[in-house]
Amino acid sequence: MLSRLGHPYVLLGLTALIWGANAVAGKLAVGHVSPMLMTFLRWAMAVLVLLPFVRPHLKRDREALRGRWGYFLLIGFLGFTAFNSLFYLALSYTTAIHAMIVQSSMPLVVFVGMFAIFRARTTPLQLVGFGLTLVGVLLTAAHGAFSTLLHLEVNEGDALMVVAVFCFGAYTILLSRKPTVHWISSIFLISLAAAFTSAPIALAEAALGHAQWPDAQGWAVLVFSVLLASIASQSLYIRGIEMIGANRANLFVNLVPIFGTLLAVAVLGEPLFAYHVVSLTLVLGGIMLAEFGKRNQRVATRPKPAG
Repeated sequence: MLSRLGHPYVLLGLTALIWGANAVAGKLAVGHVSPMLMTFLRWAMAVLVLLPFVRPHLKRDREALRGRWGYFLLIGFLGFTAFNSLFYLALSYTTAIHAMIVQSSMPLVVFVGMFAIFRARTTPLQLVGFGLTLVGVLLTAAHGAFSTLLHLEVNEGDALMVVAVFCFGAYTILLSRKPTVHWISSIFLISLAAAFTSAPIALAEAALGHAQWPDAQGWAVLVFSVLLASIASQSLYIRGIEMIGANRANLFVNLVPIFGTLLAVAVLGEPLFAYHVVSLTLVLGGIMLAEFGKRNQRVATRPKPAG
């Protein structure tokens, strides 16, 4: 399936689109299922959906997976359990504008992490491209007026969101060292780790009396989250990182708030403003510039033919 989709830009663009849609779905879930229970059910249901298909792939990937169970447990916790739990918790203390601003720093976290850990090189054009995408996201977060950012106050929700961003950044960096196995094996093991590590958080929510079992609308959101946000988009993201690397793939994350805004206009009836179009142009332009810089780097370092 992933090979038929072809180009990594398509894979990562679809990933961002689904994640943007999932943000809208998350708004529709408020009051219909509690967040920690939703996190657990999302990954537990994903495991059940994948279970009938994964056995032959796990058998074929057995040698590559030998001794790597701790690795999958770690990235499942960081990328799926910790990020989602902290994100939901952060929104209890801070605004969506704050969360969006902090989340827009994720590509920078990945850039710095990849350089610090693996000495991954970046070009000046890549840095300029990153800057453009950051401006585009901040423009969306500030609702078209950067002066809005000057009046924002930092609170504990912002601190939680910073931790969430570092968790997903670490997940992305670690994905760049994932063993070469079938995508179904990867997403199944990461989802299994997330279900296992999110269970205690859901139990704690229930013990505190805050758990809410999903109603009809909650189940509808969960089905969407399982099939698209959990299985499809995460598989596309993993494949995108395999194809172009963590630095370049993570830059597409900045499309998420843009797509989320456009979908909120279509689904929730929120108004569309000119700055939304400008933001989308900046983000897309930044990604294109960063990709152009990376291609130039490859051409510059390619050995010249003898003679």
